[in-house]
Amino acid sequence: MPPQRCPVCAEPAPGGLPCGACIAAPPAFDATVAALRYEYPATRLIQAFKYAPVVGLASPLAELLAEAVAADGPERPDILVAMPLSRERLAERGFNQALELARIAGRRIGVPLAARAVARVRHGPAQAGLPLAERARNVRGAFVATRRFDGLDVAVVDDVMTSGASLDALARALRAAGARRVRNWVLARACDPA
Repeated sequence: MPPQRCPVCAEPAPGGLPCGACIAAPPAFDATVAALRYEYPATRLIQAFKYAPVVGLASPLAELLAEAVAADGPERPDILVAMPLSRERLAERGFNQALELARIAGRRIGVPLAARAVARVRHGPAQAGLPLAERARNVRGAFVATRRFDGLDVAVVDDVMTSGASLDALARALRAAGARRVRNWVLARACDPA
């Protein structure tokens, strides 16, 4: 990842200040740490992990994520959650890649994982197959918290952040359940080439 990036969404940004998009329309999450830029060869590794699936890649990829989080500073969240999959997507894939990353990274960093604290209650097309303009609509109301997060600082673990629509929708559900702060820990960030 470039050293100067928006602290909210992790897009490259001059001076490491919040980008124009996050200032104009602030997302429901507060911060994002990304280990890698979503480009070759990271794309190949992540796609093999997620779709092949080469589950053995979970450990080295989670280590990369844990290193990026550690480099971001000493402040730790109270709890981790993983981006949930719908029942249909979970049955199709056989595992939740974000949950596998969260298990390993959480142990490495020393932050407890609430494995069943959030759920995807509405199945829709895969975000990766949708134009950016349709992604927010696809995940609106798709997530719920299955417990309270009153006053907690919550980190959401996901594999790839593209538009941020899924992470924003999940952050809204966490805020509705009382989360004080929501941050994203993502393995890779697809950055605007501009």
